Amino acid sequence: MSTIDERREHASAGVALRDEDAWRDGFARPRVFLQPIAAPSALGLAGFSVATFMVAVVQAGWWGAWSDIPVIALFALTFGGIAQFAAGMWSYKARDVIATVAHGAWGAFWIAFGLLNIFIIVGKLPAPVPGASNTALGLWFFGLAYITFIPAVAAMGHNLAVSAVLWTLAAGSALSCAGWFMGGIGSSWLGAGGVLFVISAGLAAYVVLALCLTSVTKRTILPLFEYKKAANVPGRQPLEVVELPWAEPGIKQGQ
Repeated sequence: MSTIDERREHASAGVALRDEDAWRDGFARPRVFLQPIAAPSALGLAGFSVATFMVAVVQAGWWGAWSDIPVIALFALTFGGIAQFAAGMWSYKARDVIATVAHGAWGAFWIAFGLLNIFIIVGKLPAPVPGASNTALGLWFFGLAYITFIPAVAAMGHNLAVSAVLWTLAAGSALSCAGWFMGGIGSSWLGAGGVLFVISAGLAAYVVLALCLTSVTKRTILPLFEYKKAANVPGRQPLEVVELPWAEPGIKQGQ
């Protein structure tokens, strides 16, 4: 039997092989190695949903007080930040550009938000003052608004559930940007942004549940409102086990 190196050389040179090293036509048989992973967005959206909900209910004025934010921020740092950022990096492996951008941006935001509040706790930075504008936080949310808008537009070509999460998130960021620039804590703009963040967190939780149910049953239980109608029918099997895109045999792109 030929060694592995010899088989590789023969295959690259188009040299015919024999016996168990060859197909019937005499050439080397191809080998495909798969490394399937779970959908990274299940973890990313879970971390995003929890962290966003906790902060957004305070921002909207529904529950808690702004004095609670530093304690909430520590959990947001780990689940919304570290876990979501890791999901963004795993999205590279899943070849999902939308998830990579969204989870990477918001994971980084929650890490920065947690660190900001740690500095506030230890007295290295001042806490936001109620009724006073905050240019720095306004710029934070300006950046989040436009960078979230980009994958929100792109996601419309994939499925409407993820797109809805990103659209409400981008709109909430834009309103929060206006709120921090024009009045800060107590601003109606900031409160309106908090309401949209709560909605986005709820939509994200729906997507997480849909992904988990699909993973367990291998069938559509809750639709993600994809453009392929068959993928939205409860009980249908929306995913093929192996796909063969051009130049990437055995690799399934996306999530």
